[in-house]
Amino acid sequence: MALHVAVIGAGIAGVATALELLRDGHHVALVDPGPPGGEQAASYGNGAWFSPASVVPMSMPGLWRKVPGFLVDPLGPLTIRWQHLPRLAPWLVRFVLAGATVPRVERTARALRALLADAPARHAALAAEAGVPELVERRGLLYAFPDRAAFAAEALAWRLRRDNGVVWRELDGEALHRLEPSLAAHYRFGVLVADGGHCRDPGGYVAALAGWAERQGAGVRRARAVGFDIRSGRLAGVLTTEGTIACERAVIAAGVHSKALAALAGDRVPLESERGYHVEIRDPETAPVIPVMPSDGRMANTLTRGGLRVSGQVELASVAAAPNWQRAEVLLRHAQAAYPGLPAEIPAGRQRRWLGHRPSTADGLPVIGPASACPDIIHAFGHGHVGLAAGPVTGRLVADLLEGRKPVVDPRPYAVTRFS
Repeated sequence: MALHVAVIGAGIAGVATALELLRDGHHVALVDPGPPGGEQAASYGNGAWFSPASVVPMSMPGLWRKVPGFLVDPLGPLTIRWQHLPRLAPWLVRFVLAGATVPRVERTARALRALLADAPARHAALAAEAGVPELVERRGLLYAFPDRAAFAAEALAWRLRRDNGVVWRELDGEALHRLEPSLAAHYRFGVLVADGGHCRDPGGYVAALAGWAERQGAGVRRARAVGFDIRSGRLAGVLTTEGTIACERAVIAAGVHSKALAALAGDRVPLESERGYHVEIRDPETAPVIPVMPSDGRMANTLTRGGLRVSGQVELASVAAAPNWQRAEVLLRHAQAAYPGLPAEIPAGRQRRWLGHRPSTADGLPVIGPASACPDIIHAFGHGHVGLAAGPVTGRLVADLLEGRKPVVDPRPYAVTRFS
């Protein structure tokens, strides 16, 4: 039976869900106050990777020892603005506990693997359907280290990847620089994940998918969802700043803004923003042909249509806090060290800097599944660092749950009831 479904959020999770629901014959309204693929969305400015290797959670054993350092180093790869600590403390405690033991991170990695295993192929198929196949490339993903010892120091992370089916090829210094000659000479060891892929323009890609959904019959509503019309436990509509959208089902895929909507649907979710930055260098003098993550900078280096994008950093603070653009400067300095062909001074007119909000749950897994107060509302948010890659499987899983058919992956690890 065809249903009227309001999908709240036009980022990658929302548009992928809309396309899957349209495929199943439903009537879809895509609701977002901003343009699909716009700068307000996390999927606009991320590292642009479709990585099957992104199964390693942010919280790992021993993290608690580093928390004091996060508070005193405002420019480290992960920092906490101390003035926001009282509000963030409950989330932070759960975050640290989620990675406190090896069995816990093993469970998280398995759940992430289910969402990421075939991400490059799924994105390639979506891009082809939308008429933008050139935006998805499958050249592999490269991790660069100063030496093999630096790689060995990440033994648990790479063991988690191996245990979850990730295959890689190890490269000594000469082979590494043959593959990626732009890299600085001090990188003497590399790991190539050949199954990885990347996006040439994440914002443009999401916009293209939304445009394809609209051509397939979806309505795009520029409005902010503010609540639900629930009558006798059943959904009658989504309340927005531009009026009520009548519907029998709704999907919450509003990124970091999903927390408030989930609460209105009966669920308290420990969701916070892991604020991330990028700097994009237009017309770079040199750039990696294969996307690279240098181990010392912990940033994704990807050649996009806008230039060399260097993205990373995790800053825990409120969504409304002002950006700390020194963090983008740190990324730029890392890029200049990693690629000697870049000049020491890059004109401001060739730099573009961005701050976005990764919607991150305390346990490192998204929330996908029915809401507690009304099963007609389905959650599809909280993907943290893997939102772009996991978008297609999320959309398929939501459609499967809505249809009541066998789900594409086991939904139990993502159920909101785990926070009860």
